[in-house]
Amino acid sequence: MPKREVLDVETHERVEIVDITRPVKDAAQRSGIKNGLVSVFTRHSTSGVVINENESGLVEDFKDTINSLIPKGDYKHNRIDNNADSHIKAFLIGSSETIPLTDGSMGLGTWQSIFFVELDGPRQRKVDVTVLGE
Repeated sequence: MPKREVLDVETHERVEIVDITRPVKDAAQRSGIKNGLVSVFTRHSTSGVVINENESGLVEDFKDTINSLIPKGDYKHNRIDNNADSHIKAFLIGSSETIPLTDGSMGLGTWQSIFFVELDGPRQRKVDVTVLGE
């Protein structure tokens, strides 16, 4: 039977990268499942979930690159709510990651962390963590 938890993530900037590795690991441990998969999914169309290294300079490089590749601009969607760039960024980043779970430990690489990527903040966000397995 899958186990699901919802994480609350509060952001403070328009584009912000938040390390959620610890709360995801804690949710996986509380599930009691030892072997399977951990799914991390954002419910919001202007945010994303990624796995990469948590080094402060690199995190700033990610933010700078996201903003330079998809700047604020004159997009058709802006007629509705002026955040088309956030939707386009999220479309390219993706809304979920899946991590293997073996003997109760997530199979992240040595330098890998799980990030929630805010693209239209500041906001209160929800991230679903679902653990499937045995």
